[in-house]
Amino acid sequence: MSTNDRKQVHPYIPNTVPDVQRQMLDEIGVQRIEDLYDIIPDSLKLNRMMDLPPALGEYELQRYVEGLLAKNKSVKDVVSFLGAGCWPHFIPAVCNEINQRSEFVTAYAGEPYEDHGRFQALFEYQSLVAELVDMDVVNVPTFDWPQAASTSLRMAGRITGRKHVLMPRNMDAEKLMVIANYIHPDLSYSFVDYVGETSELDLADLQSKLNEDVAAVYFENPTFFGVIESQGQQIADLAHSVGALCVVGVDPSSLGVLKPPSGYGADIVCGELQPLGMHMNYGGGQAGFIATRDEEKFVMEYPSRLFGIAPTIVEGEYGFGDVAYDRTSFALREKGKESVGTQTALWGITAGVYLALLGPHGMQELGQTIMQKSQYAAKLLSEIEGVAGRFGSPFFKEFVVDFTETGKKVEDIHRALLALGIQGGKDLSGDFPALGQCALYCVTEVHTQEEIEQLVSAISACVACPVEGVMSV
Repeated sequence: MSTNDRKQVHPYIPNTVPDVQRQMLDEIGVQRIEDLYDIIPDSLKLNRMMDLPPALGEYELQRYVEGLLAKNKSVKDVVSFLGAGCWPHFIPAVCNEINQRSEFVTAYAGEPYEDHGRFQALFEYQSLVAELVDMDVVNVPTFDWPQAASTSLRMAGRITGRKHVLMPRNMDAEKLMVIANYIHPDLSYSFVDYVGETSELDLADLQSKLNEDVAAVYFENPTFFGVIESQGQQIADLAHSVGALCVVGVDPSSLGVLKPPSGYGADIVCGELQPLGMHMNYGGGQAGFIATRDEEKFVMEYPSRLFGIAPTIVEGEYGFGDVAYDRTSFALREKGKESVGTQTALWGITAGVYLALLGPHGMQELGQTIMQKSQYAAKLLSEIEGVAGRFGSPFFKEFVVDFTETGKKVEDIHRALLALGIQGGKDLSGDFPALGQCALYCVTEVHTQEEIEQLVSAISACVACPVEGVMSV
């Protein structure tokens, strides 16, 4: 290889040796690498060299990336009241210990030749979640709640043979974006309004939109605004009256104190496993679950892996393995109903450890503690002049705080809070402008009385300050 050729070899990009590239291009029958991208319109191509800095050495690159990471602030550095799909919860040390064992620490669901107990661990996870949601069958986790909801709706479409789903208008915009993309083009969707005073689903609007083309009615409990939906049975009954399925998204940390969706007519239950032993990670720590009754029409529409238990040829011995493996895209490949791909099996094992550790009484205590602390925080905040709770309905761990009467923007209040080491809630003014200057706040078991009162004092000082961005506590 000439000196000139060696300069073209990139230290971090494979197959950049010119001779190797030429051999690969000849094998597939094209002249240039650019020929592989002919399908992309020229208007979308850069058509110039990128203005990139010189390649760094490994040590220089490491120091540079570490410098970028050092700018991040975690919940160890600030007190966070931000939730909206990823919530601060206490993580027992045993969860970290188990999920970092070498036989478990992978995102994949495992194969028999290197299983070493993973199949059994996932079976136990499924059993524990099934008990929590009072259903029979639970899948190996999806990437997150939005994907679990999307797959649940696609399952409903296949089961009913219908093409339309109804969803609540007060849904997380980011979750909606994923669902809309995932169900397209097989399913279309439209919204059901919510009642302005309570944020619960508007039953009259739901009834007016139900017809024989609706495959499923999807709603969440608690709602995205944190409110406990008290009309679950009525919603399910309305859905069933036209032959549609009822799909309910749920925060599992609420089920120690709230009735599971199966108790008010849900056919498919889905949700987010992150509260069950998973740290809040940027770009990770999320996992979605799906649960149904043990009926063939549901089981055969799961695209993801299911693990079961069966006796072996040795009397008294049991084994663990795939249930109806031939329904998955692992077996059917491109003919599968949905692609399975990588699943977050590691987080399923983590959730199983968490649920086994807490048990029924622990989950009940968790739910009671969260509700007591969140109600306390909401009460103190509502006593600040100009600050009010937006909805009068009971809530679990999240609640909407209305700052409109203070005359200040949520973003300014939150910027001032962050300067004091406090992360405020999620600003709703962009996604839900009709609410005015509102924010979704989250309080869980990890927040102390001192931290809650510190938040209240800081907000009180901020809204009382006549000068934007200037405050002291």
